[in-house]
Amino acid sequence: MALITCEHLTFSYENLIVVKDISFQVNEGDYLCIVGENGSGKTTLMKGMLGLKKPLEGKIYFGDELKSTEIGYLPQQSIVQKDFPASVFEVVLSGTLNSKSIFSPFYTKKDKDKAKKNIELLGIKDIKNSCYRDLSGGQQQRVLLARALCATSKLLLLDEPVTGLDPIGMNELYDLIRKLNQEKGITIVMISHDINSAIDNAKTILHLNEELMFYGDSREYANSQVGQLFLKGDRHV
Repeated sequence: MALITCEHLTFSYENLIVVKDISFQVNEGDYLCIVGENGSGKTTLMKGMLGLKKPLEGKIYFGDELKSTEIGYLPQQSIVQKDFPASVFEVVLSGTLNSKSIFSPFYTKKDKDKAKKNIELLGIKDIKNSCYRDLSGGQQQRVLLARALCATSKLLLLDEPVTGLDPIGMNELYDLIRKLNQEKGITIVMISHDINSAIDNAKTILHLNEELMFYGDSREYANSQVGQLFLKGDRHV
């Protein structure tokens, strides 16, 4: 079953077309990696899926009673976010804000229980009272992933989640994301520059270079012409 269906999407950025006429689906239980060179429109596409950017052309449809406010999102982290002066528990708890309304703006016991559950799930219970800005990069990403999980039980959108992490931190985060997909049934859409890891972990690859270069099974991508060129380091595909 498709959670998100994108039909003939075109996006522009500063009056330039950055994504042109692409169509694809995000199916329930999928692990989809969006790959492509810098400036190929990956983040713009993800923001469109989140409703943060309106398409110039095309439509986005949500299935299985999925609402745009029920999508967990982990954006690329900025310097300001890295220095955020709040506790781990406060940061994770803020992930429940998507479900709030102006008539019920306060955190409930259910919200706090959800935050505690996701803190345990991500293995950060021992640092829940620590200040977020004092954590290592790997710990911060776990916290932000727990925060994103507080917004959803169905779909996570992750924009370059391992950027800036050392190899150990990268592998640990990849393992967590894979377990969320395989053991918790959470659908994953992830932008990645780590093409080898994308092929190893993802079920589906979407290769974007303004236009749709490939969309399909990750193993088929590895054996495709566009996949082979990208794996060899030829980014002009």
